[in-house]
Amino acid sequence: MGLSNYDGFREAPSAELVARAKLPPANTRRWVPRRKAEVVAAVHSGVLSLHDACEIYTLTVEEFLSWQNAMDRHGLAGLRATQTQNYRLQRPNRPRTPRAPVDRNIDRFGQQTARM
Repeated sequence: MGLSNYDGFREAPSAELVARAKLPPANTRRWVPRRKAEVVAAVHSGVLSLHDACEIYTLTVEEFLSWQNAMDRHGLAGLRATQTQNYRLQRPNRPRTPRAPVDRNIDRFGQQTARM
């Protein structure tokens, strides 16, 4: 028995069509880590373009890139909303500018005080 015209397909569905069927619905409002990872994977594999993903899911480019960055750095756990602060990059320590030496004998009004 050959391929039939069942469900409108004369041949096996393409990988892109199957992959798009596994994406979260466009009206998704609750973004669990698994759904975020599915969208990131679809853009990474070329099933969706970045522009299409942002348009379909009403995301900003910055939001999507933050998901992608979290996924690259920490895997699925990095996409959890409760862990964003734990995984946020620490700012590199900047060298402090040297301060002027403090003269302990001057009061807050700039007047010389007596040494003890």
